[in-house]
This record gives sequence, structure tokens and C-alpha cells, in this order.
Amino acid sequence: MTMEVLPKALEVDEKSPESKDLLPSQTASSLCISSRSESVWTTTPRSNWEIYRKPIIIMSVGSATLLFGVAITCLAYILKLNDNTTAALRMIGPAFLSLGLMTLVCGLVWVPIIKKKQKQRQKSSFFQSLKFLILNR
Repeated sequence: MTMEVLPKALEVDEKSPESKDLLPSQTASSLCISSRSESVWTTTPRSNWEIYRKPIIIMSVGSATLLFGVAITCLAYILKLNDNTTAALRMIGPAFLSLGLMTLVCGLVWVPIIKKKQKQRQKSSFFQSLKFLILNR
């Protein structure tokens, strides 16, 4: 087993109060900050655009793809083109249509999930403040 050796400049007397500040700690707060998820301890207010930006973009892309698929499918059945082009359009059109519909539905389902998460976060912060008040009497 190898032990990590601190350089001489970082070695501090263990009795000094600075020694606890200099040593790296693996507490829950430092692990949570290093993760990609939002920290529970940060309570910065966010605008609705910041909260719903990704679902709105996903729904917009899904709608555009769906409309593109509808247009290609309609053109394949309305226009009189040669057989190869018609066959290609009849395959590509429904593919775009289904991908667009799937992306649109994913965005639509994402919105209620975010709303539920926001309510849980509000309840959690309420209970944390209530716990703080009760324990600090």
C-alpha cells in the first residue's frame, strides 16, 4: 500500500487551527459540490427561463422535426415523382415524423417532472428551516 506524502510546505502542526482548513475533506458538502447535480445548500432563485429552458428547446426541435416529417410525407403522396424518389420520401417522411413526435413528447413529459421537483425542493427547504428552528431553541 502506498501512502500519499504531503510536501514539507503543506505539513502543518496538527494542534494548530489552520491544519483542519488545509487538509482536504471528503464531507457530503464537498462531494455534492463536485457532482453535476445542483447542490441542496444553494438556494439562489432561478428565473422560469433557466428552469424550463431545456424542455422548451426540446419541444421546439421536436415540433420542427414533426412538421418537417409531415411536409415530406405529404409531398411524397401529392407530387408525381419517379419511383426511386417517391420511395425514398415515403420512407424518410414517416421517420422524421416519428422522431419529431417522440422528441416533442419527451419535452412535454419533462415539464411536469420539473414542476414536481420544484415542489419537493420547496418542501425540503421548509422542513430544513423548521428543523433548524426546533433544534436551536
